[in-house]
Amino acid sequence: MTDPEKSRRLVGVIGLGLMGTAITGRLLELGFLPVVWNRSPDKAVPLVAQGARWSDNPLAECDRIIISLFTSDIVAEVLDQMGSALRAGHYLIDTTTGEPDAVLRLGQRLASQGVHYCDAPISGSSEQTRRGEATVLVGGDAETLTACADLWPVLGCQTHHCGPLGAASRMKLVTNLVLGLNRAALAEGLAFARAMGVDPAAALGVLRASAAQSKVMEVKGQKMVANDYSVQARLSQHRKDVEIILREGTNRALGLPLSEAHLLLLLRAEAEGLGGLDNSAIAKLWRIDS
Repeated sequence: MTDPEKSRRLVGVIGLGLMGTAITGRLLELGFLPVVWNRSPDKAVPLVAQGARWSDNPLAECDRIIISLFTSDIVAEVLDQMGSALRAGHYLIDTTTGEPDAVLRLGQRLASQGVHYCDAPISGSSEQTRRGEATVLVGGDAETLTACADLWPVLGCQTHHCGPLGAASRMKLVTNLVLGLNRAALAEGLAFARAMGVDPAAALGVLRASAAQSKVMEVKGQKMVANDYSVQARLSQHRKDVEIILREGTNRALGLPLSEAHLLLLLRAEAEGLGGLDNSAIAKLWRIDS
C-alpha cells in the first residue's frame, strides 16, 4: 500500500459509545484503518484487539475524522482539547445528534482555520449501523461530500444531502420526532392489546400487516413483546433529543404537544431507572402500571 493509499485508509473516530463502536466495526470490516479515541480508554480495548489503533489525538494522525459524541457542547469541548492538531485540509464528519445552531457556530469557527466540517447524523440504531442498514443525513458543501464519498457507505446504505451545514441536524430532529412518537405509540398499542386479552405477539403480527405498520415495528416490536431491552440506542439519549426538539419548537413559536407528552413519559422512564436501557424500554412503563 503506498503512503497516499494508507493515508486515505486511516480514518479517525472520536467517541466510542454505541454508535462510535458500530462505526469503527464497519470501518474495520470494509478495510479501513480506524484510529480511535474515547474519554474512557477501556472502551477501545476490544476494538484495538480487532485491528483499530488507539491515539491520544486522532486529529494528529488522520486527514478525515468521524465524530460520534453525546451533545454538540461535548463535540466543541473535545475539539478544543485536541485543537492544537487541527489544520487546514482536515475533514470532520460529525454524526452527533446536536443543536443546529451550535453546529453552525462550530462550523464557522472551523472554517476560519481551513477545516472542512459537516453534520452527518445517522438515522438508525447502532445495530442497524453495524449491519450497514442506517440512513445518513449530511449537511455541508459539495467538496466535503466528494472528499468523503467512500465513507458514506460505511455509515449507511442511503445518504441524503440535506443542504448546507446544519440542514442535516434539523432534518435529524424531524425524523427523531416522528420516530420517537411511533415507538411510544407502539408501546401503548401493545399494552392495550395485552389489557384486552390479545396476545401482544399476535397483535404485532397484525399491526405489521395493517395500515398502522411502521419501521419501528420491525426494529423494536419484538424487543417490546419479548421484554428484551438490550441496548441498541439508549432511552436517555432520546430524551436528550426530544428536549432539543422542544427547544427548537419554542424558538420558532411552534407548539409540539405530542412531543411534550412524550418527554414526560421519557422523564418518568428515567425516574424508574430505565434511562440506560434501549429506547424501546418505554414499553415498560405500561408494565409498571399494570
